[in-house]
Amino acid sequence: MTAIIGRPDAVVDGVDVDAVAAAVRACPDVVGLTAGWAGGRTTYLPGRQIEGVAVDADAVVVQVRGRWGVTAEKLAGEVRAAVAPLAAGRRVDVVIADLEEPPPAGAAVRTA
Repeated sequence: MTAIIGRPDAVVDGVDVDAVAAAVRACPDVVGLTAGWAGGRTTYLPGRQIEGVAVDADAVVVQVRGRWGVTAEKLAGEVRAAVAPLAAGRRVDVVIADLEEPPPAGAAVRTA
C-alpha cells in the first residue's frame, strides 16, 4: 500500500503517522517497519493500518527491522533523529523487533 502523506485520516493526536512511517523507512539502516509479535504496535486507520507505528500520550513508538551488523545505538539514533521533528513534542521510543538475515558465510558484512 502506498501512503499519501498529509491525508487527514493519518493524523493521530497531532502526529501524521504516514509521515512518520515514511521517515523511518528512509533511514539507511532500517529494513522496514514491523508490528512484530501478535499485539505489536500498529496504528489502525479507516480501511488500513500502519504496522510498527503507534502514538501514545507521551511518545511516538516505532518498531523496526534493522540491517544486520548495525549497532542498536546507531539504528535507534537514526530513527529518533528522523521521527523527532514529526512527533509533536513527544519522545520517540524505538523498538528493534527484528534484524535482517545475516549474509552467507564468507560474504562481506556491512558494519557500523
